[in-house]
Amino acid sequence: MIGRIVDVSSSVLTSMGRLGSGSGVGVLGRRPGQLLELYEFEACPFCRKVREALSTLDLSARVYPCPKGGERFRPQVRERGGRELFPYIVDLNTGVEMYESDDIVRYLFDEYGDGNVPLMLSMGPLTDASSVLSGLSRGLGGSRVLKSRDPDQPLELASFEASPFCRIVRETLCALELPYVLRNVAKGSLSREAFEKRSGKMMVPWLADPNTGTELFESEDIVAYLMDEYAIQ
Repeated sequence: MIGRIVDVSSSVLTSMGRLGSGSGVGVLGRRPGQLLELYEFEACPFCRKVREALSTLDLSARVYPCPKGGERFRPQVRERGGRELFPYIVDLNTGVEMYESDDIVRYLFDEYGDGNVPLMLSMGPLTDASSVLSGLSRGLGGSRVLKSRDPDQPLELASFEASPFCRIVRETLCALELPYVLRNVAKGSLSREAFEKRSGKMMVPWLADPNTGTELFESEDIVAYLMDEYAIQ
C-alpha cells in the first residue's frame, strides 16, 4: 500500500511540474488519415514534450518504446535516421521523419493544429528545464529495459499525457518494449464519445490486448497484467 501511494504521488508531481500540459485539447486542424509513429521512451523529458503535443492535438500514434538497453526498436531508429536519438517521429501522411523535440512539436502544431504552439511547449530552454525537473520525481521509471516476450500484435492504450495513472502504465509498456497504439482522450477530445461506447465508461488508463482479448482499467491492475503476461523473470 505504501509503495502504491509513493508511486502515484511521485507521478502526480510530474504532472504538477508541467502544470497539467497535455490534459486538454486545444485548437485542432486537419486530421491525419494514418497513425503517426513515435519512437521514444517514457522517462525522456524531450519525449514528454512530444507526447504533450499529441494529447493537446488529439492525435493517436503508434508508439515504439525505446528504453535504454532495448534491442527491438532502437536499431530501427538508427537505420532510418542514422542516430539513436529520441524522440523520433514518422508521419506516413506526409512522408516526414524527424528528430528534435522542438522541431517535432512545431511540425505537429503547423500540420494538425492552428500553427500556434502553447506556452508550456514554446519557451525553449525553460520548457526543457521544466520537463527535466518535473520528471525527477519518477527517477528512472520507463527508462531501462526489462526482458520480455514480444507480442504478436501491438497493444492499445487509452490515455492522456497529464494523467499520473496513465504515466505509470506507459512506464511499464516502455520498460517491457511493448509496442502499442496510443489513443489520446484528453479533456475535450473528439474521441471520448467513441471510447466511452467501446469501453463502457470514461476512465483512463484503459488497456486492450488483442493478443489475449484482455481489456482492463486501473493502472495497478494493468501493470500487474503486463508483468504477468509479458515480463520474463
